[in-house]
Amino acid sequence: MYKNLIRSSSRQFATARSNPYANLEKTLKVGTNQFKYYSFSEVDKAKVETLPYSIRVLLECAVRNCDEFKFKTRDVERILNWHTTSTQDLDIPFLPSRVLLQDFTGVPAVCDLAAMRGAIKSLGGDPEKINPVCPVDLVIDHSVAVDTARTPEAKDRNEDLEFQRNFERFEFLKWGQNAFNNFLIVPPDSGIVHQVNLEYLARVVFNKSGLLYPDSVVGTDSHTTMINGLGVVGWGVGGIEAEAVMLGEAISMVLPQVVGFKLTGKLSQVATATDLVLTVTKILRKRGVVGKFVEFFGPGCAELNLSDRATVANMAPEYGATMGYFPMDEQTMKYLRLTGRPEDSIKYIEAYLRAQGLFRQYDGSQIDPTYSGEVIELDLGKVEPCLSGPKRPHDHVLLADMQNDWNTSLTAKVGFKGFGLPQEKTQTKVEFSYNGEKHTLSHGSVVIAAITSCTNTSNPESMMAAGLLARNAVKKGLSVRPYIKTSLSPGSEVANKFFTGSGVLKDLEKLGFYTAGYGCMTCIGNSGELDENVAKTITGNDIVAAAVLSGNRNFEARIHPLVRASYLASPALVVAYALAGTVNKNFETESLGKGSDGKEVYLKDIWPNRDEIVKFCQQYVKAEYFKEVYDRISRGTARWNALTTTTDKIYNWKTSTYIHEPPFFKGFNSTLPKLRKIQNAYVLCSFGDFITTDHISPAGKITKNSPAGRYLIEKGVGEKDFNTFGARRGNFEIMARGTFGNIRIINKLVDKVGPQTLHVPSGKVMDIFDAAEQYQKEGHDIIVLAGQEYGSGSSRDWAAKGPYLQGIKAVIAQSYERIHRSNLAGMGIIPLEFKNGESADSLGLTGKEQFDIEFDPHNLSVNQDVVVKTKTGKSFTTKLRLDTDVELEYYKNGGILPYALRKLI
Repeated sequence: MYKNLIRSSSRQFATARSNPYANLEKTLKVGTNQFKYYSFSEVDKAKVETLPYSIRVLLECAVRNCDEFKFKTRDVERILNWHTTSTQDLDIPFLPSRVLLQDFTGVPAVCDLAAMRGAIKSLGGDPEKINPVCPVDLVIDHSVAVDTARTPEAKDRNEDLEFQRNFERFEFLKWGQNAFNNFLIVPPDSGIVHQVNLEYLARVVFNKSGLLYPDSVVGTDSHTTMINGLGVVGWGVGGIEAEAVMLGEAISMVLPQVVGFKLTGKLSQVATATDLVLTVTKILRKRGVVGKFVEFFGPGCAELNLSDRATVANMAPEYGATMGYFPMDEQTMKYLRLTGRPEDSIKYIEAYLRAQGLFRQYDGSQIDPTYSGEVIELDLGKVEPCLSGPKRPHDHVLLADMQNDWNTSLTAKVGFKGFGLPQEKTQTKVEFSYNGEKHTLSHGSVVIAAITSCTNTSNPESMMAAGLLARNAVKKGLSVRPYIKTSLSPGSEVANKFFTGSGVLKDLEKLGFYTAGYGCMTCIGNSGELDENVAKTITGNDIVAAAVLSGNRNFEARIHPLVRASYLASPALVVAYALAGTVNKNFETESLGKGSDGKEVYLKDIWPNRDEIVKFCQQYVKAEYFKEVYDRISRGTARWNALTTTTDKIYNWKTSTYIHEPPFFKGFNSTLPKLRKIQNAYVLCSFGDFITTDHISPAGKITKNSPAGRYLIEKGVGEKDFNTFGARRGNFEIMARGTFGNIRIINKLVDKVGPQTLHVPSGKVMDIFDAAEQYQKEGHDIIVLAGQEYGSGSSRDWAAKGPYLQGIKAVIAQSYERIHRSNLAGMGIIPLEFKNGESADSLGLTGKEQFDIEFDPHNLSVNQDVVVKTKTGKSFTTKLRLDTDVELEYYKNGGILPYALRKLI
């Protein structure tokens, strides 16, 4: 079933004549087969033995690709001497083995490649030069929504609507699959990108014509890190950076520090992998690991199966790390066999890893690597059931403290933990009618309960725990209130296979958890509409309603615009809170309700223990399920195969509100653009801390009165067909209008919550896009002021492309999320950072000033000081966050894509 994944790559690896480390090429015999590999440890065995395993993979890449051009001996030495060089902010190149895309971020990437073909043709070049030079896999998983729930027909109805809404996008992607080399698409109704990557796409070790080397990947989704659980080095990048890798450019990255995280003991009978990752997220957020690798080791690792590790690795973006890495070991091999990888491949994979010193053992035969700074330790036995919320994934709440935490949040000041309700309104209860029956909503009422997201649906034990809890609840006679939007969105059909085989799917369905589709769904914000009466009751009475989901993101307005509190929890706790009907519940002292025998039923009465769950998984999670599901995926689905498209190599841009030729290459030529200083700039927006990419470039619903909604109406699109911003990322007109369009965004220039700003010259308050458009018409430069962790969240390239199209020249923030800062640099937007301890507030900046940014755009250096002055006489010094020499070249070229295209020309 995996033969279609063993695809050749046109990437040219360094030959023996040009590689100074050619003498390190060795022969590995496995059975009757012989392979070649670069024995990187022989550069200096003593040093390599102390390196973190994740750094060893970077070293192998540098040794294998060394040609004194893209990779130099200097780079090999820097990685080899990691213990000293990792504290010096030195940059190194990295060439991933492959690229992973999902459809929200994949569509604009394919649009850009198609536009580049047109640009190179117009200059007399060969359009065929624009082709991925490494394997690229795109999984369509972000388009399906929970339009229908709690019915056996939910999945089919949701998939029908998905194809109706996204037909133009899917047709375009299928054109791309035919037009480009090295480009595989996993069609809709197959699964979530990260779970499909884990169960199917990951090679672990590449075999290129007999040359073995580690699998490594960059993906256009921040949760690409899930693959770290399998021992594959990989992380999320912006679509802009991924496109450059697809065109053969190495990533320029700062050699990272690696935080060692030692695990001991084993999880208790009541703890889940979700509880573990939420605990780890809290610990690492407190430590501070932004821009660093985290590598897990210790005897506790041996107690975690591969799926548990993947759950922990998945949420690396939430704890702030570039990666959350588990070295490959026996558990890796077990997982490869479970998921149906060919035995011949597994044999050479294990032999290679052992020969290279990349195979981890926890029997005391190996020394632990030396890590950066103090090692963190966690006894798995001390992990307790918990949730995270109500607005951020790293706000950890113990299940035992949940009710107190909720009531405190209700009256706390509006912020990440508070809703600012006056005490007298905390007991609000409103009666409403649903299907002719009377129900009551109050603050904390659960209106969405979703088993969703790659984080947990890829974990058979976590999923089986939910199924067994449902079985026990049904036996007791418990039920879920009918107005709660319950949904089951497995990350692949495999979960439904073992749910069905074990019989627990029927129990989940009796509680309303019918399969809604195979995709991200609720976690990405595709939760669909709430019942009209439920929605009216919430909005008309200012109810702080709640969602509980087994996801990884719960930022404001992400899950649903009307749901102000969203909690991340294990699949089992999602079922528990659906039964409870409210997050304002103490499970220790309050029952879930009365059973069919009239007795009160408590959570402890129906909670399955870990031994029971493990036994069930051993019995019902079978390798044959993986083989059956992925054999079918490789053949394509009926809907996908029925799509017809042109075989032209140059895309014929049609009149479409979904797919629109991007403007980034209009008027492109081979000469460098003229750069100028940023002067007399106005502030478009002034933000506080933790502005996420959901705030900057929302993926959810397009509203009627927004700039994007007005644009669609002008194009003759009815409101019911608006779809989402995520689905329309192939149209720059819509995405530019949606930039800073989150309804919960807080801009200090106005006294209201929402996507509006002050147009300073006129004194008028208007939509942010309209203000940006007005500034451009007037010929004014514009900038953005921001606080800490600007750009956190999903790695959305449109969070940089949108501001670029709005005319933003620079962002001045206290700190940046790693991927977003890189994306800004990749679009030619200057990222500046306030000096330590300074901020817009501490400097007394109102945002109504005009700014001069004093630098010579033709004579920049990495991380140089840049003075910023206002017309009111204030002056302060910032740090230029162009972190590598390559990023300086991107800026001089007007961005990473023009840079790559000029190199090809």
